[in-house]
Amino acid sequence: MVYYRRNRIPGGTFFFTVTLADRRSQMLVEHITLLRGAFRRVRRERPFQIDAVVVLPDHFHTIWTLPEDDGDYPGRWRAIKSRFTRAVRERDVPLISNAKGEYNLWQCRYWEHTIRDEDDLQRHVDYIHYNPVKHGLVKRVADWPFSSFHRYVRLGWLSLDWGSNLALSHSGDFGE
Repeated sequence: MVYYRRNRIPGGTFFFTVTLADRRSQMLVEHITLLRGAFRRVRRERPFQIDAVVVLPDHFHTIWTLPEDDGDYPGRWRAIKSRFTRAVRERDVPLISNAKGEYNLWQCRYWEHTIRDEDDLQRHVDYIHYNPVKHGLVKRVADWPFSSFHRYVRLGWLSLDWGSNLALSHSGDFGE
């Protein structure tokens, strides 16, 4: 069995990409209230800060900062995925199960990157907010409703037209 090394840094800041097993699915945006509910419940039980997030039909990107004494993001991801899957099943949404009786809603793993410094954080926040444009879902960042971009605008950190003339030239693999 392959064991993945996770960089569990108490109080660390991390970029994640979490993906559905079926990349053609629209499940995340079709059931956005259930996904938000799963996040809220887990955050109440095991606090963490969401620094940025974008939810697309089949995957999402997010940046979290964990509490100073806690580096367990894998446990939080298990709980979020489990709560969302359970909530979807309670709505009688058909899901396929595997031989073990587990639902094949999510890809087994997720992409994680430890944020190294402020520049790295800014590059990843920009990537998150521009992602719906990158995927051709909207022409303007402001037109995608499932993004922390709107919170950044309310707080005065970004203007409503941010990204209009942006050509993200970030090199590197952001987990897609």
